[in-house]
Amino acid sequence: MPNPLVWPLVAMVLLTLLVWLRLYQTRIGEMKRRRIHPQSVATSAQMAAGVEDSRAADNFRNLFELPVLFYAGVLLAIQSGAGGAWLLGLAWAFVALRYLHSVIHCSYNRVLDRFKAYLLGGLALWAFWVVLLASWLG
Repeated sequence: MPNPLVWPLVAMVLLTLLVWLRLYQTRIGEMKRRRIHPQSVATSAQMAAGVEDSRAADNFRNLFELPVLFYAGVLLAIQSGAGGAWLLGLAWAFVALRYLHSVIHCSYNRVLDRFKAYLLGGLALWAFWVVLLASWLG
């Protein structure tokens, strides 16, 4: 049986896959609907100017910011043998809040709601790292 910390990591990978699929669904749909030629949005500047709905793309990029520290922390915890209820609970809290952040970001995108999920997820991540470092220090 794998370390229980593997499952929140897998859940984050799944979230990234789901947002990636949503990105292509919305991007290709809009390009077809508005008859945007792919070459006309070849650069990020052209894409920003030419596409109206960037929510899924923005969220996909966001999944490679704070979550990178989550992946590193989980892998370090697994490699070092750190674990316990606190680390597992904080890992799942981070993942749940990232799912909430992504749902908000990719749907109605109310900034204050999205920010609350982002802030709470960030606090869970920093607490994860504090608990991880404390476990190494004894």
